[in-house]
Amino acid sequence: MPDPTLSIPVPSEDPKLKKKEESESNDAKQKQKGEKEQEDLSEEDLQLKNELEMLVERLRESDIDLYRPALETLRTLIRTSTSSMTSVPKPLKFLHPHYPELQQLYETWPKSDDKSLFADILSVLAMTYSDTQPRGTLRYRLLAAQLLPEGSASLSEPGSWGHEYVRHLAAELSEEYTFREQEEQLEMKTTVGSIDDLKLLATQCAAFLLGHNAEPDAVDLLQELEIADTLVDLVDENTYARVCLYIIRCVNFLPPPDDVSFLETAHNIYVKHQRWPEAIALAIRLGRPALIREDFGSPGNPIMKRQLALILARAQTPLEWLQVPNEDSDTTEELPEDVVECLSNSKLSTQFKEFGKELGVLEPKSLEDVYKSHLENSRATSNIDSARGNLASTFVNAFVNAGFGNDKLMVQAEEGNSWIYKNKDHGMMSAAASLGLSLLWDTDVGLTHVDKYTYSSEEHIKAGALLATGILNTNVRTEADAALALLSDYIENKSVSLRTSAITGLGLAYAGSHREDLMGLLLPVVADDSLSMEIISLAALSLGFIFVGSGNGEVASTILQVMMERDDKALDEKWGRFLSLGLALLYLGQPETSDATIITLKAIEHPIAKQADVLVNMCSAAGTGDVLKVQKLLHHCEDHYEKKESEKESDEDKKDEKDVDDTFQGFAVIGIALIAMGEDIGAEMSLRQFNHLMHYGEPTIRKAVPLALGLISVSNPQLNIMDTLSKYSHDNDLAVALNAIFAMGLIGAGTNNARLAQMLRQLAGYYYKEPDCLFMVRIAQGLVHMGKGTLTLYPYFFDRTIMSRTAVAGLLATLITFTDAKSFVLDKYHWMLYYLVPAMYPRFMITLDEDLKNLPVTVRVGQAVEVVGQAGKPRTISGFQTHTSPVRLGTTERAELATEEYIPYAHVLEGCVILKKNPGYEDKMDI
Repeated sequence: MPDPTLSIPVPSEDPKLKKKEESESNDAKQKQKGEKEQEDLSEEDLQLKNELEMLVERLRESDIDLYRPALETLRTLIRTSTSSMTSVPKPLKFLHPHYPELQQLYETWPKSDDKSLFADILSVLAMTYSDTQPRGTLRYRLLAAQLLPEGSASLSEPGSWGHEYVRHLAAELSEEYTFREQEEQLEMKTTVGSIDDLKLLATQCAAFLLGHNAEPDAVDLLQELEIADTLVDLVDENTYARVCLYIIRCVNFLPPPDDVSFLETAHNIYVKHQRWPEAIALAIRLGRPALIREDFGSPGNPIMKRQLALILARAQTPLEWLQVPNEDSDTTEELPEDVVECLSNSKLSTQFKEFGKELGVLEPKSLEDVYKSHLENSRATSNIDSARGNLASTFVNAFVNAGFGNDKLMVQAEEGNSWIYKNKDHGMMSAAASLGLSLLWDTDVGLTHVDKYTYSSEEHIKAGALLATGILNTNVRTEADAALALLSDYIENKSVSLRTSAITGLGLAYAGSHREDLMGLLLPVVADDSLSMEIISLAALSLGFIFVGSGNGEVASTILQVMMERDDKALDEKWGRFLSLGLALLYLGQPETSDATIITLKAIEHPIAKQADVLVNMCSAAGTGDVLKVQKLLHHCEDHYEKKESEKESDEDKKDEKDVDDTFQGFAVIGIALIAMGEDIGAEMSLRQFNHLMHYGEPTIRKAVPLALGLISVSNPQLNIMDTLSKYSHDNDLAVALNAIFAMGLIGAGTNNARLAQMLRQLAGYYYKEPDCLFMVRIAQGLVHMGKGTLTLYPYFFDRTIMSRTAVAGLLATLITFTDAKSFVLDKYHWMLYYLVPAMYPRFMITLDEDLKNLPVTVRVGQAVEVVGQAGKPRTISGFQTHTSPVRLGTTERAELATEEYIPYAHVLEGCVILKKNPGYEDKMDI
């Protein structure tokens, strides 16, 4: 039998003590705590505590003469106290209980010098009460300044109270400034100090922070108070470099117009300290001709001028921007011949070939070297369209041997046995044009090779030769202006293919030149109502290339006029997208000038206006990382334009409506990538959006997602993007798969990436029965091995800070073509792949002596490391290898000189860098 159990009730809370007992226990606890504290204090601390209490007592007395000495002693004790990172300074700790009492005492004092000092001391003590009395430190600091009688000595600098005080004050200043701005909006009255007082105090704090290696804090404070431009006078030769580096990195995270004003501030600092390469780089980013001209004309050193000219040549800056007008006459001052040579990139071909020779890639690559078909699945060879295969080989050969001018299919082919004749009809045009890509930048030799085909009786070959003339002059300027002389004759030709080739050739050859004479040539073509949309749209696109980022009103108004006046049937054609793109390219990187055009587009009823609106918006914000613009583009993508009210209409009407409605959504997807590609965080965030769009988007959107992925990581094969595209390349929708394959070529362009090459070989086996997909796999293989690994399509340069507008224009034109690949690239307009040419540039770093001759030096090449805000002089690269220049630089790599024997004129070692001998260098081996 179990034992009997007894239940005992247990309360959930302790029984409450009687009030008397409770108060007694509290008193006892306080007493114990006080005694324990007294025991814990050392003799020295106890003495300090007693002294501080005595000084507080003095301030309570009626004898006014005692106030000043007591306050002076208090100030000295607080200032001389030291503290560790984890503890509060002793005087502040001991004075903390007396703070409310001192506040009351302060209110009773009359206005005087002593009261000002008292307020200054209370300002420091207020740091210990910041949680209960916000902005107390700032309030008393401003009161201390106000209470100073006229003619007396100014208030001590905030820095005299120590670093922590200044940081506290800086935090409260930004809070107070925001609060005051809200008050202004609500028309409320503030109590202490004006906005100007806050700005003055902020400037004092910033000066202290700059002098104590806290440059980011100083910049942030001045930015909060909207006086960042005062930095120009605050920085000195020791701090300007770190300040500017931080400012430039902040630009990506600032909303307009703060981003532009920040760049202007950094530019002014560089100019003040005569750092011309850095200054001109920012002037190019701002896209201001007057600034570029001023910076270019400032240095007196002719060698520095040459270096600046090389930087401007890389950015494709129009020569007209640099010519200083004569005050006496209408003419302009001629630039020195050596500077013009640097500006026109005339030695680019020679330098590129020498670079190839150094790397051992001068020998031409055959198609088999690229395809490696012995590694493919053996069945891939059967059932292939030979004409389509030959066409693919044309492009692969051109891309792989681009710039070297020695490929075996075209340049070195025997007379009458040229690869051109192994193609059919329009294939001949692309084959003849590929000659221009093989001889890229080599204007002298190139023209002699191309010239013989301009006399061909076959129209397609002749058209290809005209396009080749434009291609080989891309990114290079010559005095002879051969491209203009040869192509201008065909602008009025009756043959459509000759006419379009000449127009496109001019657009490529003079991309970014802003030449007025070309406008006079092409604008009448755009305005001519009798011409087909194909000719008008390609002429508009060429004008977009030539005047890229110029905001040219004349070109814009003519294109808008065409959109308003042409009938709906013409605007419905597939060519309409290039008309819109031509307009949008005028505003590339120019957000402030595009507003009027966007408003005008809203007045046009035809759906082409919607496409143009999206394109203009995305181009104007290209590379800015503007979050609001990205959100706006995402809104365009959320609508589903399928079978709504149109069900009752005929099939044809439905089809038309769907085509019109969808197109702008595809552009919006590419636009997200275009805006986000300027900075890494935005680019990473956009990948998630693309994933969602791929899952929930309409076919047009899904088709554009791979293109956007290709743009956001062009010539930079990141593993996650590579795997995503590999997945999309097996999509059920062949249009998506096709674009994914092309995007794989884009992300690996010019990298020789082995993993990508293997993926593409597998795809060649997988799509052996799909001629279109197989054709695209071959194109992608050609892109991955572009220039035998020496070229890049990446549109940023100068340590990934400056966006090349011509390169972005080329990439955009190609991607817009792929939004309807079936109608263009897979039809007879495959030559549109050559729109990539303006984006092609050597990925080299060549060191030159002061006479612009090659100067081999030892350099380290490694992965670029972010060093903004880091203390000391941290290494800017990691995992480096040491080479002798010239060297090849990857998209995310950076180079630095291994020794101090030479000093570079440019601060970024990229492209062509001029070096000068370091006069103070002594070789350790000689000592």
